[in-house]
Amino acid sequence: MGHSQADKALTRERILAEASAQIRKEGLESLSVGRLMQAVGLTHGGFYGHFASREDLVARALEQALSDGAANARASAAAGGERARGFAGFVRSYLSRAHRDAPGRGCAIGALVCDVGRADEAARALMAPRVERYIETARQALGDETEAIVAVSAMVGALALSRVMTDPKRSDAILRAVRDHVIAMAAEAKPLPPG
Repeated sequence: MGHSQADKALTRERILAEASAQIRKEGLESLSVGRLMQAVGLTHGGFYGHFASREDLVARALEQALSDGAANARASAAAGGERARGFAGFVRSYLSRAHRDAPGRGCAIGALVCDVGRADEAARALMAPRVERYIETARQALGDETEAIVAVSAMVGALALSRVMTDPKRSDAILRAVRDHVIAMAAEAKPLPPG
C-alpha cells in the first residue's frame, strides 16, 4: 500500500472511530457528515473520498460500533478479572455504572437496539448476527435457549432503561435488580450436555 493509500486508510479509521462513538452516544440519526468531519479535522468535501453516501457511512459506523463495543467489553472484562468469573462476571460488567455511563464506548446493541429496530433491513442485518451470538453465549452459560433469550433481553433492556432514568438511585436499582436476577439464573442453570 502506497503512502497516500495508507494515509487514506488511517483517515477512514479515524472517521469511523469518531462516527462509531457518536452513534453510540447519540443514535444513528444524529450522525451529521459536517459535524463528523469537523470533529476529525477534515473538510466536508473530503467525506466523499471515503464513503459513497451518508447511508454508507451509517452502515460502516454501525459495523464499527458493534466491533468496538464487543472489543471494549472483552478488554473491560479482562482488566477487571471478570473473564475468570465467566458469565456472571460478564453480567456484572455489562450491568454496571461504568458501562451505563459510557455509551460511546460500550455495547452498541444496548445503545442502538431501538434505532436499528427502526432502521432499514441492511442495518438490522448487521446487528442481528451479533444479537444471535450474544444469545448463544448466554445459552451456553444458562443451558436453555428460552432462558438465554430472557437474560439477553433483560440485560439490554435494563441497560437502556438505566440510561433513561434521571434519578441515579433508580437507575442503579434497575441495573442491580436485573444483574442479580440474571446471575441467579446462571447459578441455577443445569450444565449443558456434552457435545
